[in-house]
Amino acid sequence: MISAQNISKTFKLYQSPSDRLKEIIFRRCYHKEYHALQNISFEVGEGETFGIVGQNGAGKSTLLKILTGVLIPDRGQVTVDGRITGLLELGTGFNNEFSGKENIFLNGGYLGLSHSEVEKRLERIVEFTELADFIDEPIKTYSSGMIMRLAFSIAIHADPSAFVIDEALSVGDAYFQQKCMRKIKEFKDSGGSIVFVSHSMNAVKVLCDRAMLLLDGACVEIGDPEPVINTYNYLVAKRTKGEELKFHASDTGESSYGNEKITINGVQLLDEQGNSVAVAQSGGPVQVKINLTAHETIAEITVGIAIRDKFGQDIFGTNSFYLNCPISVEEAKSYSVLYRFDEFNIGAGKYSITVAAHSEHEHTNECYNWIDKSLAFEVVQSGDYSFIGLSRLTPHLSIEDME
Repeated sequence: MISAQNISKTFKLYQSPSDRLKEIIFRRCYHKEYHALQNISFEVGEGETFGIVGQNGAGKSTLLKILTGVLIPDRGQVTVDGRITGLLELGTGFNNEFSGKENIFLNGGYLGLSHSEVEKRLERIVEFTELADFIDEPIKTYSSGMIMRLAFSIAIHADPSAFVIDEALSVGDAYFQQKCMRKIKEFKDSGGSIVFVSHSMNAVKVLCDRAMLLLDGACVEIGDPEPVINTYNYLVAKRTKGEELKFHASDTGESSYGNEKITINGVQLLDEQGNSVAVAQSGGPVQVKINLTAHETIAEITVGIAIRDKFGQDIFGTNSFYLNCPISVEEAKSYSVLYRFDEFNIGAGKYSITVAAHSEHEHTNECYNWIDKSLAFEVVQSGDYSFIGLSRLTPHLSIEDME
């Protein structure tokens, strides 16, 4: 278990190194204060994965360094039941002139392991990395992926009770990333606490039980990953454009925001005859109808959709900009935008549709109206054949007699 209470961290920023000396000699302030973290509090239970999201400079890396003991907070306290290890910036705690094996002992010492404890784990650490042929070579000859393998293996084999993961895991190849994810799942199933920081919103939705949104060093929201990420998308749009966006939220999970130069009035899923339905057949024809009203005349707007599964993960998305279909609107007029799918080739399950009206290719340029979970629907299997998964492919099976 991890408990962080009222964590704050401030850094002094100097324009030049000489200003530090001037401050000591003349006893005058030559620095600016940067509040990296401000009164952050959260808890991560046993067997829980806790996600942290936010834009660059929000304070995510600073918080991870405090959790792992690399930095000391100015105020507040971190309590961990047992040892905490993790994967932060690549190369942290390594000596480039040392061999891989020497760095295992060096890094293990930083994690609180004795020389004999590292020796007991050495074979397992090297075996997991699959770097036995290079373990006696200096790590300055290693690629970034090899360094990631070594760092992850040391951290996870230190028998931690809590584990933190930064974007460094994304450096590895797909095979080793999957191997790491399996090891992390085993760690979680055994009761380990995990703090996961990523810019991949889908990864946070799928992997995390709860999430926290940081903005300029302060906690904006803690809760289920999907609504936290919806708030994150809103803040990205608001900050990018530099204008005030109106935000609305409901108890059903639907949230909307935008400057409301365009408002989306309704979204419908239609069958082949144009009837509104809540259930669609996999592989069958469907239409998504978006009704909107323009409150200003705009030469070209973009209207898009995103289909998400029950975990909130995006499985398909597109918009009129990418489809090269410009839409112009006039003030006080209403319009219907129709997306037609001749074959709705997704698997059986429950889904939701997020819709948006904005300028250019994405909502961060100028967001008129964005609605999360504007429509919930279900897909059922068709009668021709059954399958599992999200994609309805159409295979042709043949059997050849080798004789």
